[in-house]
Amino acid sequence: MPVSPLIYSLITPTNKYPPRDRKSIIDEVTTLRRHLDAMHSGKYRKWAKGVNFTSKLPSDVKRRKAAAVEAIRTLDDDLREIPPAKQVVPYSSKAFLQRAIEWLVATDQPIQALQHSTFKALLDITSRATNGVNIPGRKTMRCEIMRAFRDHLIKLRARFNV
Repeated sequence: MPVSPLIYSLITPTNKYPPRDRKSIIDEVTTLRRHLDAMHSGKYRKWAKGVNFTSKLPSDVKRRKAAAVEAIRTLDDDLREIPPAKQVVPYSSKAFLQRAIEWLVATDQPIQALQHSTFKALLDITSRATNGVNIPGRKTMRCEIMRAFRDHLIKLRARFNV
C-alpha cells in the first residue's frame, strides 16, 4: 500500500522535529489521528482539502457529529403532538332511551330512577353543557360526598347548640 504524501513528509528527515532516540511504530489508526490532530492538523487539513478527502481527525469528526445532532434537534422543536378532538354526540330521543336502558340494566337501578326529581335535575344541568360533560371519578365523588356530609354535620351542631 503506498504511503500518502502527507505521512511521507512527516517521517522524512526534513521534518522540523528532531528524531528521538526511542522510536516506536504504532499501527493504531486512532493514535495516528490523535497525533496528527495535536501536532500537524494544519498540514493534514490542507492535504485533505487538496485531494478532496474528508478529514478523519478526532476534532473534525466530533464537529461533524455535533453539526448533525444540531440539524436533527431543530426539527424536533417544530413538531408538536396534536391532541385528539372530543366529539360530542348530537342529542336524539332514541339515543337517550337506548343509553337510559343500558344505564338501568348495568347499574341495577329501578325503572323509577328515571322519574326521580334529582335525576331530572342532573339531566337539566348536563343539557346546558356545550362541549360535553366531564364526569368526576370515584375518588373525587367520594371526597365531595365526605365534604358535604361534614358540612351538614357542622350545620346541625350549630343549629342544636343554639
